[in-house]
Amino acid sequence: NAELESVLDLFGIKLSSPDCQILTLPTSTERARPFLVLSFPHNLKGKRFRLQDGKCDDQSQDQDQIPFSNIISRCILVRSVIELWGVGKTLSDCVACSKKWNESSIGKEIFEKNSGIDKSWKITIHTLGTKYTRLEQDNMRLRFRFFDFKGQVKMEDPTNEFIMIREAEIDVLGNVVHPQQDCNKKIIQENVARPPIGVYFGRILGQGRLVKGRGAMEQYSLKRRAYLGPTSMDAELSFIMTNFGQVEKGKCVIDPFVGTGSILLSCAIRGAYCSGTDIDIRVLRGRSEHENIRSNFLQFGLPRPELVRSDNAIYHRHYQRSEVPLYDAIVTDPPYGIRAGARKTGSKLETPKPVVEELRHNHIAQTKPYSVADVMADLLDMAARTLVMGGRLVYVIPSFSINFSIEDDLPQHTCLELIHCCYQSFTSELGRRIVTMKKVGDYEETHQEEYLSAVWKNGAESAEKCANIRDKLLEAAKKKPGYQQKAAIRKEKRRKSREAKKLSKRKFATLDQKG
Repeated sequence: NAELESVLDLFGIKLSSPDCQILTLPTSTERARPFLVLSFPHNLKGKRFRLQDGKCDDQSQDQDQIPFSNIISRCILVRSVIELWGVGKTLSDCVACSKKWNESSIGKEIFEKNSGIDKSWKITIHTLGTKYTRLEQDNMRLRFRFFDFKGQVKMEDPTNEFIMIREAEIDVLGNVVHPQQDCNKKIIQENVARPPIGVYFGRILGQGRLVKGRGAMEQYSLKRRAYLGPTSMDAELSFIMTNFGQVEKGKCVIDPFVGTGSILLSCAIRGAYCSGTDIDIRVLRGRSEHENIRSNFLQFGLPRPELVRSDNAIYHRHYQRSEVPLYDAIVTDPPYGIRAGARKTGSKLETPKPVVEELRHNHIAQTKPYSVADVMADLLDMAARTLVMGGRLVYVIPSFSINFSIEDDLPQHTCLELIHCCYQSFTSELGRRIVTMKKVGDYEETHQEEYLSAVWKNGAESAEKCANIRDKLLEAAKKKPGYQQKAAIRKEKRRKSREAKKLSKRKFATLDQKG
């Protein structure tokens, strides 16, 4: 619920408050469930949101009244918003609840607005994780025939779409725990007879998360962009991070490890003023005039961001009055050494050669390795300095799923409060955590050393759990049976690939000479 909570809070709505209560789902179970039932007062006078009749309406005349479906549709992880008319443990219970709702004063009012002769409609049957024939689905629809819809049935783009959801028990990967068919597609009668854990009926108010290949989200896919790099953040996670950071129109946002600007692009789409810094001038300049960060922004008709070559390790030396709060949000994906290692300004030599005066203008400073522990300490210190009070820092950090304590092993700062920490698994052991922090205290320049020394609660032990992830993965892989044979096969494939490329170049060179 972290993303939903952040988005609601952006519009002044507190989850689990009297104006937004979480109701209990039918049939309690220990497994995760894909539904959340929220209750709102029917009349919300003076509030900053309202239930909008019909579809989302961005052109609301009353600026203090924002359609609730618009708010939820901003959530990437919310697939749809449904105005619930009936709910129960079984289909019969759901039908009875829907009848009771239809006879209530609120139900009659809402139904009359959406059942006129000019309102086309359809009923969608969604059997979560199970399959039913068209005849069986029609029989389910007939159970709700007491709703006297006067308009025309329209299967494509109706005025109102109603949905009946039959919920089956699923695991964390979204697979049905008790499938109706086995791997050979044979019917398992025991599972067919198993009752659902919940049945819901209601009217779809709006679509939130737009799935791959459909709608607006697909146009922001990485594969459609002119400029990419090996560490470019995928569009969906970038938008989720903007929701955690409560990025909206008019806010100032910075990414201190901007790279190819994939996160900053999502912030600009939200309407924010964007700035980005990076230590690698080559990434900021791009490959060419048509392949750089600005070309991605131009591709989507967005104002270009402010880009500065800067080292976050010495942020306070790059900018005058670096302690002045400037930003409403910092949204970033720090380098942690799996795909690209972190670097900071410095030389390996004890006495590096001084830069000649006439070369200073175009000089690119030398860099040296930058440990993950220092990366995170400097990031939190920079956030505490530059965020406005209540501003948010959102970052990604890799970690293993076991032997990791959020309270003890995540980096901390006296001026920042942990709001959310969400775990995204890659394998059974490895994943990454999307961390959201909020500024709650003023930064004191004289206490900088104290702040930095307290970032890792358990010192090197905590920092080590987020560092050297690549080396740990290689060590774990080498212990698995058959690693040497698989490594030899991969090595041989790489050798053949190199030889094929060399042969291809020779053929082209021969053709050019003949021509």
